Amino acid sequence: MTKKIYLNTEQDTIALAQYIAPLLKPGAILCLYGDLGSGKTFFTKHLGKELWIEDEIDSPSFVLFKEYQKAKYPFYHLDLYRLKHEEELFDLGIFDLIETGITVIEWPELAEKILPYRSLSLYFHFDGNTRHVEICPSREYETYFA
Repeated sequence: MTKKIYLNTEQDTIALAQYIAPLLKPGAILCLYGDLGSGKTFFTKHLGKELWIEDEIDSPSFVLFKEYQKAKYPFYHLDLYRLKHEEELFDLGIFDLIETGITVIEWPELAEKILPYRSLSLYFHFDGNTRHVEICPSREYETYFA
C-alpha cells in the first residue's frame, strides 16, 4: 500500500513530520528516497524537532552519520549518498544502534538488502513545480496511512 501526499508548501512537509513523529518508537527505520533538493533533509530537520532534538539537524553528507542523544529517543541520521559498497555500511556501526533509537536514512538504496526491516519508506518527488511524497509503510504502520 502506498499513500501519496502533495507537499505544496513547506508547512505541508512540517505537518507530515508532525504526523509521523508520534508514531515512532525505538527501532523505527525511515528510508528517505529522492533526488537532491526533493525535501529529504528538510523533512528530517522537522521530524527531529518533533522528537525534541534541540541541536540543528543538517545533512550528514560528509560525515555519513550523525547521532543526536538529547532527544525523546536517540536519533540516528545517515546519508549514504557517497558510499559505494555495502561493506562500508558495517564500518559505520549503525547495526549495533538501530534498535535503541529512531533511524533516518537518506539515499538508502545501498542498504536495502542488508537492513533488517524498514518501518517507513518515503519517496520524495519534486519536478520543479510540484512536490509530493509517496509513503510505503510496513504492516505495523499501514493503518496510519490508509
